[in-house]
Amino acid sequence: MSIDASSTEKQQSVEPSSTQLEPGFGWTRYAEQINGRFAMIGFVALLAMELLTHQDFFTWIGLR
Repeated sequence: MSIDASSTEKQQSVEPSSTQLEPGFGWTRYAEQINGRFAMIGFVALLAMELLTHQDFFTWIGLR
């Protein structure tokens, strides 16, 4: 079996995939991913707080 020269050139010219995100300034995909993760952690923490204290969030902040 011989290796086609054009296929090896295509493989070498392919840039690495952008699966690893790097920090940047502004509305970047990385920033949105981190914000989403912190939001999920905050939501789970709120649910845990309500389950453990048997009080809702509005009682904790003094609205009830």
